[in-house]
Amino acid sequence: MVTAAWHRLYRLLRLERRRARGGDVLLTLRRVYVLPTRAGLAFAVLVVLMLLGATNYTLGLGFALTFFTASCALADMVLTVRNLSGLRLAGGRTAPVFAGSTAQFEVVLQDTRRATRHAVRVAFDVKPGAADQAADVPADGSTTLVLALPAAARGWLHAPRIRLETRFPLGLFRAWSWWQPDLRVLVYPAPETPAQPLPVRGAASEEGHGEVGLDNFAGIRSYQPGDPMRHLAWRQIARLSPGDGGQLVTKHFEGGAVAELVLDFLQLPAHLDVEVRLARMTRWVLEAEQRALPYSFRIGHHHFPAGVGDAHRAACLRALALYGEEAFA
Repeated sequence: MVTAAWHRLYRLLRLERRRARGGDVLLTLRRVYVLPTRAGLAFAVLVVLMLLGATNYTLGLGFALTFFTASCALADMVLTVRNLSGLRLAGGRTAPVFAGSTAQFEVVLQDTRRATRHAVRVAFDVKPGAADQAADVPADGSTTLVLALPAAARGWLHAPRIRLETRFPLGLFRAWSWWQPDLRVLVYPAPETPAQPLPVRGAASEEGHGEVGLDNFAGIRSYQPGDPMRHLAWRQIARLSPGDGGQLVTKHFEGGAVAELVLDFLQLPAHLDVEVRLARMTRWVLEAEQRALPYSFRIGHHHFPAGVGDAHRAACLRALALYGEEAFA
C-alpha cells in the first residue's frame, strides 16, 4: 500500500510538472508541494525514539518533550509551505545575445501577503544540480533575479521551466513548485572569425557619401580590414616603431563611406555552408556599424536600404538570426 501511494504521488508530481502554466502566476497552496528532507527524516526517527523511551519508562515530561518536538516539526512544515505560497511570479526583460554566449532572463518575485520571504531558491529545471540563486522577498515588495542559460544556436531561445524551492526556516521540509515563464531571447549568429574584408562595390570616390567631402579630414584611427591603402597615414606609421607596439593607422574623413557597401546573402560563395554565410554577414554588419559606414542589406525576402544606427543594426541581425524559419515574429 505504501508503494502504491508513492507511485500515485510520483505520477501526480510529474503531471503537475508538465502542466506548469506559463505567463504570470500566483503560487497558491495547490501549486506548492512539500516533503521531508534527510534532516527531517532523521528528526522523525529521533521523535519516534523519544516516544519509545517515554513510553518504556512512563515519563510524563518525556511525553511532553516528545509532543512539543513533534509540534515544532509540524509548525516548520507549515512555515515552509507559506514561505512559497502567495508569491506572484512574473517575467522581466530580456536582451538579444550572440550564439556561443550566455542568455539572461529576468524573473520577478512579488509578495502578496505582507510577509517577508526568506531563502527562496530559483533555478532553471534543465538538469539535476543546475546552478540556482537564493533571494529574499520583502513584505509587499518584489525581488528581481537574473537566470543565465547558454545560447548555443541562433534563433529564438525559450526559457525552460523554472523550479522554486525553499527549506526555510529549519530545513526539516522542502517545499517546491514549478513555473513555465513566457520568456524568450533572440540569439544572433556568432560573428565569423577571422573577419573577411567588407564587400565594397565601386571605386573610391573623392566626393564620398554624405554632405561632407573627402577633403574634410577628421583624424587618425587604427587600421581596419577593408580600408583603402591610399588612406594610410604613412607619416604617423613611420614614427611608430614595431618594437614599441606600433601598428597601422589610417586617415578618417567626415565624408562617410567612399563606395557603395551592399551586404547581400546571395552574393556570397554558394559552396559555403549556410551558417558560415550567416556568420560572415553578421561580422560585416558589426564592422560596418563600428566604422559608421552606411550599408544596404539583403537576405531572403528582407531588403533594407542603405543606413546605419541601432535600429538598422537590430533589423539586420534579427533577419540573420531567424533566417530559414517560417515566422519571423
